[in-house]
Amino acid sequence: MTLRDATADDLDAIMAIEERSFPTDAWSRETMAAELASIHGRYLVDDHDGAVIGYGGVRALRGSADADIQTIALLAEHRGQGRGRALLRALLAAAAERGAREVFLEVRADNPAAEGLYLAEGFEEIGRRPRYYQPDDVDAIVMRLELRRHPASHDTTEEAKA
Repeated sequence: MTLRDATADDLDAIMAIEERSFPTDAWSRETMAAELASIHGRYLVDDHDGAVIGYGGVRALRGSADADIQTIALLAEHRGQGRGRALLRALLAAAAERGAREVFLEVRADNPAAEGLYLAEGFEEIGRRPRYYQPDDVDAIVMRLELRRHPASHDTTEEAKA
């Protein structure tokens, strides 16, 4: 597994995964391009044999006490192999490196696999946003992690820094 910083050249591959993973509420190409270019975030791709099979992003302003996991997605055929966990941990390490002490995220209430990953990594539910995901009318589960309690925030390995 190779995690690396996403570049503008990865936009087509990222959008293909975005549209397959989130068919009813995918981000627009313009929004994703802006996210990749933002100095306030860090986006990583999972590069498998020269092909992008997943991506994730965190918004973490340098010096801010909090950060937000913006998105994580993998092609379906590569899920369940620890790749999502590796992406999440690398994003948490990036947030910690930028000074964040807490990380927030929203997850679809109809995605128990993702919710389970976040719970296993130490996130806790702190609220719900009814019918947040449109047009599906699916609630968002709002979750928070205190980074000092997560090993990724102390990880200095190259993979965590990827």
